[in-house]
Amino acid sequence: MTEAASNSQLPKRRVSIVVDSAATLPQGSQANVPLFIVPMSLVVDGRTYLDGVDLQASEFYDLLKQADKPTTTSAPSPERFLDAFRQASRVAESVLCITVSPRFSACYDAARLGQEQAREEMAGFPVEVLDSGSAAAGEALVAMEAIRAAESGETLEAVTEAAKKAAEGVSILAFLDTLYYLWKGGRVPGIAHLGTSLLDLKPLFEMRLGETKSLARPRTAKRAMRRLVELMRERTGDARVHVGVLHAAVPERAEELRAMVADEFDCAELFTTEFSSVMGAHTGPGLLGLAFRPD
Repeated sequence: MTEAASNSQLPKRRVSIVVDSAATLPQGSQANVPLFIVPMSLVVDGRTYLDGVDLQASEFYDLLKQADKPTTTSAPSPERFLDAFRQASRVAESVLCITVSPRFSACYDAARLGQEQAREEMAGFPVEVLDSGSAAAGEALVAMEAIRAAESGETLEAVTEAAKKAAEGVSILAFLDTLYYLWKGGRVPGIAHLGTSLLDLKPLFEMRLGETKSLARPRTAKRAMRRLVELMRERTGDARVHVGVLHAAVPERAEELRAMVADEFDCAELFTTEFSSVMGAHTGPGLLGLAFRPD
């Protein structure tokens, strides 16, 4: 269990927030709201790490490049979520738990089991569990909206509704630098990895409401970055937007993409985070993307 704020020093709030470590929240986003992060697990060359506790994203990608075996990930146990709910009950009157999409992890099911255990153990302490329908910076956008609602003193019902509305509008557009890690993990055939590498293609995909689909395969990272911005414009029009730039060990490209977004969009918020290790275990380093939602 990683606690993301000095919650022992905070007055008791109406609502606290729990997320799994697939969410990549920018530093300082919790403000005065108690926030708890439940770590997922990674197994790299036979050694198990707690995401964000034993291993940070920047360290993870270095290990991933050197790993001889495919890296695997696993969701936290229901007991880990229950422990987070226990800690939340000491500093708040209720808790909203936001998880990565069930398409990518069993976190949601584990959190629901933890919720059932909390109802038996902590009668009268309300616990809600919400599927973000997203991951990484997309999940962060949902959590940050919940945090803002909790910060303003809203009820658990209102905070949950704010998070649900945010989740309905979140999309992620990203491209992979290589298919090598998907091939290594048995998720794409070798011929696809070879062809993409030889042609320097950058597979571009979209994630929305838990569904992922392939959109294009631009040549070169520069073209892929421009295509990300074009596709985001198609989906948001002239609306004010909340945007998270996400990257896997390519900070220079991320800053370049952030500058492009800042120049072309009216951003209610714009932040940069490293792609979650538990997601990057499957995509590898080099991924670059945008998580966004209309204001």
